[in-house]
Amino acid sequence: MSAGWKAKRFWKEVSVAETEGGFGVHLDTRRVMTPGKLPLTLPTRPMAEAVAAEWAAQEGEIQPLTMPVTRAANSAVERVTPQHAQVAAMLAAYAETDLTCHRAETPEALAQRQAEAWDPLLDWAADRFGARLLATAGILPVTQPPASLAALKAHVDRFDAFHLTAFHDLVTISGSLVIGLAVAHNHLDPDAAWSLSRIDEDWQIEQWGRDEEAEAAAAVKRGDFLQAKTFWRLSDPE
Repeated sequence: MSAGWKAKRFWKEVSVAETEGGFGVHLDTRRVMTPGKLPLTLPTRPMAEAVAAEWAAQEGEIQPLTMPVTRAANSAVERVTPQHAQVAAMLAAYAETDLTCHRAETPEALAQRQAEAWDPLLDWAADRFGARLLATAGILPVTQPPASLAALKAHVDRFDAFHLTAFHDLVTISGSLVIGLAVAHNHLDPDAAWSLSRIDEDWQIEQWGRDEEAEAAAAVKRGDFLQAKTFWRLSDPE
């Protein structure tokens, strides 16, 4: 983080103004910049207003962890924009080993639970994107149809930097490109999607009991997953 992130509040008013390429947030008359000193230009007014609200809520020393929209927007500008192709390719590659495609051989009850939860998602992806992915059981990988992988990559490539920033967390936290796409395109609400990504973990809890440390870590991930959907929605044009 830059030294600016550690400064104490110096402004009285926070405002949103249209600027070239989108919207900017101002602290009194001072434009909010990214940690790397690039102009923080937001693509939609709702996102700019959300960023402004985070800055307005700061009291005393600035606390970046309480500013998820600002942090995600900074990432979109500084990290994703200059590496768009690489980020999109990395996320699209999740389809090669997608969580929803890898099933347990045993016990049968777990395999059935996975099939009931994930088969409809694979059907949806096949219908929505023309991309049929194949399920497999056990530890051996399955080679996915090249045409399906290409169709999914082409779709991800079209996301702009702000949507791609949100999509990054939807995919990497869930471990599934298919689940990420289902949330992004409103096929699943994020709470339901989170549950579908946790079938294996929930099964282990049922068998062996709860682990407070693991549950605390999962709660943080769940919060980040839900926040990613919020950032996706804020990226949508009005």
